[in-house]
Amino acid sequence: MNHAPLRLWGRLSSINVRKAVWALQEAALPFERLDAGLAHGVVNTPAYQALNPNALVPTLQDGDFTLWESNAIVRYVLARYAPGPLYPCDLRQRFDAERWMDWQQTTLNRAGGAAFVQWIRTPPERRDMAAIAASVAATEPLLAQLDTHLAHHAHMAGESFTMADIPIACEIHRWWGLPQPRPPYPHIEAWYARMCERPAATVLHLELS
Repeated sequence: MNHAPLRLWGRLSSINVRKAVWALQEAALPFERLDAGLAHGVVNTPAYQALNPNALVPTLQDGDFTLWESNAIVRYVLARYAPGPLYPCDLRQRFDAERWMDWQQTTLNRAGGAAFVQWIRTPPERRDMAAIAASVAATEPLLAQLDTHLAHHAHMAGESFTMADIPIACEIHRWWGLPQPRPPYPHIEAWYARMCERPAATVLHLELS
């Protein structure tokens, strides 16, 4: 099936853009990515905000259809272009995947975000170590929960790779990349190693910025 190239707005330093890129690559879709956000600007222009009034990235354009919110983009791309195991047909498995995607965005990302901002986006002389410690304290119990889950499941939503693995793996990539010690999480580590082996998961080999 041939498709006109999709257009994805957003810089690769964004965890949310990385999710969308990975989904597009899993679906083997041609797409054009345009840098936007932070030093690249663009997001505060009237033209961009006509596409995404939140002035955030990513934004996906698929012909005359425009979509923002990273996990929604992952769902849409895989539902439309790669249904089946990636976007489960079985409703229970699908909503199991949906649940973990929501957990990443509303719980895990919120817990770990402050440590990322302080270590990666804040100059050393301005770094708030108390904020980092609070972020670590909030994140480690969640990782323990995730490790327990993966002790009993090969993937986030069962025994096969689905859309749910993408945002969680992007979150783990970001957390693993921080220059701080962490407890062992053997089941996360084994699962994440498998994620890194996927040909479409090129974003898991990028440095944090």
